[in-house]
Formats: sequence, structure tokens, C-alpha cells
Amino acid sequence: MKIRKAILTGGGRATRLYPITTTINKHLLPLANKPMIFHAIERAVEAGIEEIFINTNPGETELQKYIGDGGHWGIKIRFFEQTGGPQGIAHVVKCAQEFIGDEPFMFFLSDNIILGNLPEMVEQFEKDKLDCMLAFARVPDARHFGVPYFDDSGKLIDIKEKPSDPPDNLAQTGIYLYGPKVFFEVFDKIEKSPRGEYEISDIHSYFLKNNYKVGHREISGYWKDTGRAEDLLMANKLLLDQAIERDFSNHGMLDASSKIEGKVFVGIGTQIGKNVKIIGPAIVAENCFLENCEIGPYVTIGTGSDIRQAKIKNSIVLDGAMIDCDIKISDSLIGKGVNLKKRKLEEEEGHKMIIGDKTIIEI
Repeated sequence: MKIRKAILTGGGRATRLYPITTTINKHLLPLANKPMIFHAIERAVEAGIEEIFINTNPGETELQKYIGDGGHWGIKIRFFEQTGGPQGIAHVVKCAQEFIGDEPFMFFLSDNIILGNLPEMVEQFEKDKLDCMLAFARVPDARHFGVPYFDDSGKLIDIKEKPSDPPDNLAQTGIYLYGPKVFFEVFDKIEKSPRGEYEISDIHSYFLKNNYKVGHREISGYWKDTGRAEDLLMANKLLLDQAIERDFSNHGMLDASSKIEGKVFVGIGTQIGKNVKIIGPAIVAENCFLENCEIGPYVTIGTGSDIRQAKIKNSIVLDGAMIDCDIKISDSLIGKGVNLKKRKLEEEEGHKMIIGDKTIIEI
């Protein structure tokens, strides 16, 4: 039976990314200058998904505005709230039961970047008529993930959530395939974990201990958001590295004194003024202005930004930022409408700052 439907996550508060996420949903933060959740939608569509259901925080309107009804991708998209507050990602799936019905489906955590071949994973799931299909990847520290356990013959026998002493660095990724009805049958048989959540690893553990047909594959090219700025920068780097050459082109205006090296995309309406050097991979979005600055590598600059004098590398700059001072910026996440400029000489010495809660500045 073909998988046509998918559930994607769009909720959560991302408090560890404050103050950036006080004004923007985490899933709309740009990675390679594209909202994070767009990457998940595109991967799902590549795998043959025709209808997507996205969970949201109560009162959410921003996701709906940016994503729309799915027409941009030639599919249908609907939104739903997770009732009763956050109770774990398995509960997100339970809340979508009325949309899924009795069909098989994909569950995709939108704050995961997966470069492995999802169409092949779906093909194997459908060919082998599995109840569940899991994807594993090698990670630096498996203690933050659901971890697979194998017997001496290499057979998968269990999944444990965030074990203190995992057997190796193999971990469960945020992409799951389920056969008709089985997820919802098992959800009603598990209980909340000590941290008060319905753990998706408990669903998979039940499958494995009760003779459900569970398949798995190891994939390469995987990143999971753990809620820190450095993780977003790592994902941005991963996506820029894997992007193909033809995705990078200059649609702006380039002054003769400026230079572009490597894979660089420049959006429509952007002016690259005098004495600018851009080192790829890098993306400069639409309607930006750059002058006397050095950008890259691994930099994305959002729409309508104005960058002068600065040197920026390995950073994400959101829409409408204005940076006009002789400063070196690296490993940074700069929010929408940020204004960073040099004070006039006649003004009192010292730095003038208006800084939001939980901002981090190293000077």
C-alpha cells in the first residue's frame, strides 16, 4: 500500500534559541536561506508524499502564512494543534489520527536535516510490507537520541530513549514510516515516561517485543537540531556543502572592483557594490546591498540586508539586518532587523547596546 500522507512537526518553543525565537517559529529559521521546515517538506515530496499535516503551537499563524496550502509543491497541506499541551512527539502523531485514518504514513521531525535517500527507504517499506521502518545514523553522542539495540546475530531487538550508556554511536533519526493502524493500536498500550511524555521509542520497543514487522536502514548525511545556535550553523554548512553547482547563480549587479569565488548565489535586486569579496559556498538573498566587505565561506544573508565594512564567515544573517562597521563576525546567528553600526567620533566612548533577553555577545 503506497504511502501518500505525512505528519510534520511545527510546534515547540525553542527556548534555547532565545531571543531569536521570541519573534519567529524555530521551523521558519533559514537554513541555506530557506525555512528549515521547507527542507523537510521537499524531502517528503521527493519520497512521493501527496498530503502533509503539520502540528502547530496553539494560536500559531506564522507557519500557515509562510507555508500555505501546499500548492507551491503540488501537494495538499493542512495544520492541526497538539491538544492538551506538549506531551511528547508520539502524542503529536496521535493528535493527527483523524487525518491519517487507516492509511500508512510518514512521520518527519522538521528540525532534522536528512540527506539520505528517502525514496529508497519508502520503496523498501512498501515492498517488504512492513509495520514500521526506522532510519539510523551515526552521531557524536547517542545519549541524546533513541538508540537501537541488536542481539549477537545483528537482529534489531529494542529501542531505548536517551540511555545513559548507549552501546555505540548509532541513533534513531527523525524519520519514521508506519503501516495502516499499527501506530494508533500501540499508542493506546503505552504510558508516559518519567519525564511526562509519550516516547516514540516506546512505540518502537513495543513493536519489536511483540512480533511486529520492523525494518531499518542506516543513512548518511544527517543532522538533528538540539536547540543551540551552533547546531543551526552546522546544518547550514551541511546544506551549503551538498547543494549542487547549478543552484548557485548571480541574479544581482556586481561592481567591477568586487569578486565572487566558489559556489555563490546572489538574489534578484541585490547590489554588490565596491570592494566586496564573497567566498562560497554562500547565499545572498534578494534586495541586499553589500559594500567594502568580505562574506563567506558558509554565510547566508537574508532578504533586504545591508552589509558594509564587515567580514562575516560561518554565520546566518536574517532578513533586514544592517551591519555598518569594521568588525569580524564568525559562528553567529543574527536576527531580523538587527542594526550594528559604528558610533560617531564625537559621541561618548563606549558601546551603546539595546539587547534582548538571553542574547549572547562576545567582544
